[in-house]
Amino acid sequence: MRLLLAVLVAAAMPAFAQTTNDQATEQGRQTNNEYVSDATLTTKVHTALANDVGMRTMYSINVDSDKGVVTLKGKVDSQATKQRAEDVAKRVSGVTSVKNELQVKG
Repeated sequence: MRLLLAVLVAAAMPAFAQTTNDQATEQGRQTNNEYVSDATLTTKVHTALANDVGMRTMYSINVDSDKGVVTLKGKVDSQATKQRAEDVAKRVSGVTSVKNELQVKG
C-alpha cells in the first residue's frame, strides 16, 4: 500500500511542477508586457509633449509611466506650460491619470 502511495505521489509531482512552471512563465510574460506597455506609453507622451509644448521644453520634462499612470517631473518656465504639459499627457491614449510634479522656475 505504501509503495502504491509513493508511486502515485511521484507520478503527480511532474504535473504539479509543470503547472507551477507554466504559471511562472505566464507571470513573467505579463510583467514583460507591462514593461513594454510602460515604455511605449512613456514614448507616446514624450512625442505628444514634443509636438505640443516644443522640443526645448520637452527636454526639461522627465516622463515616467507605471501601469497607465504618468508622472511628469522637471522644471518649466511658467504655470501655463506646467498645466499644458499635464493636459497633453492626459490626452494620450493609454494614460489613466497624470501626476504633475513639474516645478515652475523662478
